Amino acid sequence: MNDSKYFSVPLASPKALTFGNEKKNEFSFCISLTYSYLCTQIAKVERIMPLRIPDLLPAIDILKQENIFVMDDTRAHTQDIRPLKIAILNLMPLKITTETDLIRLLSNTPLQLDITFMKLKSHTPKNTPIEHMMMFYKDFDELRNKKFDGMIITGAPVEQFDFQEVTYWDEVSGIFEWAKTHVTSTFYICWAAQAGLFYHYGIQKYPLQKKMFGIFEQHILYPRMPIFRGFDDVFFMPHSRHTELHREDILANDQLTLLAEGEESGVSIVMAREGREFFITGHLEYAPDTLDNEYRRDMGKRDDVEMPKNYYRDDDPDKGPVVRWRAHANLLFSNWINYYVYQTTPYNIEEIG
Repeated sequence: MNDSKYFSVPLASPKALTFGNEKKNEFSFCISLTYSYLCTQIAKVERIMPLRIPDLLPAIDILKQENIFVMDDTRAHTQDIRPLKIAILNLMPLKITTETDLIRLLSNTPLQLDITFMKLKSHTPKNTPIEHMMMFYKDFDELRNKKFDGMIITGAPVEQFDFQEVTYWDEVSGIFEWAKTHVTSTFYICWAAQAGLFYHYGIQKYPLQKKMFGIFEQHILYPRMPIFRGFDDVFFMPHSRHTELHREDILANDQLTLLAEGEESGVSIVMAREGREFFITGHLEYAPDTLDNEYRRDMGKRDDVEMPKNYYRDDDPDKGPVVRWRAHANLLFSNWINYYVYQTTPYNIEEIG
């Protein structure tokens, strides 16, 4: 601690100081000031807030085994602070896996986040027990009158359909519209990024001859943006998709800012409305083994899927993956929460609009 910041004269020569009508000995005042400062700092440390998630969510035990700090709902209720309210519309088929992936990243913040999982009324997932959905998820209809500081909308295995052909398009596009006035900042991932850009800005997606599958180098176009604070000049992002966005379509729309792209993987991060919307075409949230599981699942069943690029050690599936995206994944989510949610959202959540 730099004493000159807190003491105007040496402690060895105390003087009488006047504050209003009250005189105080400088020594005792300085000690009092320092004690007050230390108490404030201790309070800040004691109030470091982990993620607040529902009791009994399977991700809790998984992440505790990874030494990641999470707080269940019961304990969180004992702390007197307004948490940031984050909604997650989870459209991925393996709900529990995606929950764990996202919570792993969101937990890397000193802020308390109150997570609400949202589901569609017009779609029943086939790969997650109905009991899990009933216990941990709420229909959009239950939440439409609430406001949220942040929202994450995940990818979905429907990218090869036209948007309007997706059975739940009417409901999900209604949520996109709702988010504009009920959420401070929304984070669209993979298919949701393509769908959100199409709905809000008319950006088309285009089919790929071969699946974009692997870990690809990304280049930052606006390194001074807060979303990239702490990033290196290049970073790596997992991609797993059959469609793409065209760079020229993004650049032609003055409401959109292309923030990052890959030479091989193309458009990767787009921003709109000064950070109230982010569109991420890849999967920085993926766990180390996710692409391996996808590859082994599809191997021999599809002719448009090759071994994931830049993923396995020495390009040998038996040697396992080399993880090169985790640090930047944590930075991206932390920067989003800090600079585009926490620093921007009003204290009175009802003022979001």
